[in-house]
Amino acid sequence: MLGQDAAYDRVPYFYTDQYDLSMEYAGYTEPGGYGRVVFRGDVPRREFIAFWLSGGRVLAGMNVNIFDVNNTIQAIVRGGRTVDPASLANPDVPLEKFLAH
Repeated sequence: MLGQDAAYDRVPYFYTDQYDLSMEYAGYTEPGGYGRVVFRGDVPRREFIAFWLSGGRVLAGMNVNIFDVNNTIQAIVRGGRTVDPASLANPDVPLEKFLAH
């Protein structure tokens, strides 16, 4: 834009608070545009992160009642790296491991 060599790589994002649920969603996938959803955390307690993947790549992520992780989720989506779903689901593996280097 305006003759500058700058990439627009902003990741789509929204958040909402619904009573006792805080949710942040980053990335985008159309309905049916993903191969699987990977959950990390405790879904029954409503403290988890969900990742939508296609071909091992994270297309979108939503953190539910887990805070201060959305910037990392956006970086993972933006990076476009192929990830191991089992490692992604494991809360003992730091999210930063999935950032593109």
